[in-house]
Amino acid sequence: MEMLGKKLLITGKGRCNITSSLPIEDFIKNTPGNGMFLYSSFYHFNNQDIIQLLEQEGVRVKEERGNRIFPVSDNAEDVRQAFIRILKKSNVKIQTGSNVKHIMVEEGKIIGVCYEIQGKQEKLLADKVILATGGKSYPGTGSNGDGYELAKEVGHTCTEIRPSLVPLVAKDIKICKMLQGLSLRNVKMMLKDIQNKKVIYEDFGELLFTHFGVSGPTVLSSSAHLLRYKNVGELLKNEKIKLVIDLKPALSEEKLHDRILRDFAEGKNKAFRNSLDKLLPKKMIEVIITLSEIDPNKKVNEITKKERESLVHLLKNFEITIQELGDIKTAIITSGGICIKEINPKTMESKLVKGLFFAGEIIDVDAYTGGFNLQIAYSTGYTAGAQIN
Repeated sequence: MEMLGKKLLITGKGRCNITSSLPIEDFIKNTPGNGMFLYSSFYHFNNQDIIQLLEQEGVRVKEERGNRIFPVSDNAEDVRQAFIRILKKSNVKIQTGSNVKHIMVEEGKIIGVCYEIQGKQEKLLADKVILATGGKSYPGTGSNGDGYELAKEVGHTCTEIRPSLVPLVAKDIKICKMLQGLSLRNVKMMLKDIQNKKVIYEDFGELLFTHFGVSGPTVLSSSAHLLRYKNVGELLKNEKIKLVIDLKPALSEEKLHDRILRDFAEGKNKAFRNSLDKLLPKKMIEVIITLSEIDPNKKVNEITKKERESLVHLLKNFEITIQELGDIKTAIITSGGICIKEINPKTMESKLVKGLFFAGEIIDVDAYTGGFNLQIAYSTGYTAGAQIN
C-alpha cells in the first residue's frame, strides 16, 4: 500500500475500538477461533499495555458500553499517527508501495525477501521476517490474502478461509429494505436453528437493518458462531435459521400487553395505523402493522384481545429468515489462516522455517467484536517483535 495502517482507519466505524477493558483471561473466552493458542501472547502484551503505550503518545482513551475502549477523540487517525510516531522514534525504516513476491529461504532458514517497487525487482537480505499481512477481508485496505500464498511457498499450511464478523443476508429482503438504516438499541436477539430447536447464539445490544439483511455488533458476533455451526450450509439453504428479535426485552408479554392497552385507551378513536408511535420507531410501524395482519384502519377500541396478544407476540418475536452469511469482502475479519500447529505460541516463530514469524489475522485465530481482534494483532505482533530485538 502507499500508506501505513489503512485498515486501522476503518476499525470501529472509523473510531478505532482499540481494545477491551475485560480481564485478559476473558480475551481467550471471546476468541472462538483457537483462543488458547494466544495465551502466552496475551500475557506478553495485554490490554493495559496498549492503553499505556498510546497514552504515552498523547492518545487519551475512554470506555464505552460493552467494555469497549476508544480514543477520546473518536478518531482512528489519532491511533494510526501514534503508531507511526513510535516507529519513527525507534528508527524503523518505513517503505511503502513495495510488493513482496517471495520469502527467501536457504537450508530451512530465512535469508530475506524479494519485492517489487516501481516495476523493479529488488532483494532485501534479512535473517528474520515477520509476516503480518492480515487476512482476506476488506482487500482494498491491503489484506488481499497474498500473505497466505507467501507462507504456502515456504511449506506452511493454510486452513479454510471463511468470513467472520460479517452481516447476515436475509430472505425477507423486502422487510429489510423497508427498515434499511434503522438501528435498534437495547434489543435482545437470538439466532435459532428451528429444525433442531436449538439457540445458536443470543445477545443483547445493537442491531442494524441493511438493504440486504441485518448487521450491527450483536449480529456480527452471532456470525462467528453461525459459521462454526454443524450443517449450517444445509440449514441456511432450507430456511431453518431464524433471527428472532425481542423489540421490548424490558417488558414481559403481560406487561407489554398492559402497555399497549394503556396506549390504546389514550387514543381510543385512533386508527390502528396511528396508534404505535409511542411504542416503536417510525420506520418500523408500517412493517409491524403489515405483519400483525390487523386492519390498519380499524379503531384501536375495536381491536380484539386475540389481536392484541398476536401483536405482543410479534413485538417479542420479530423474525427474520437468514439466507446466507455475507461474503469475505463485507467481513470485518477472516476465520482461518496459517495453521497454529506450525507456529510456536510462545514466540510466534514458524516451526518449519527458522527466522520466520507470524502476527495478527494471517494466523488461524479470530475473535468476537469488541476490540479483541485488534488486541490479538498487538499481542502477537509484540511477541514476534520481541524475538527480533
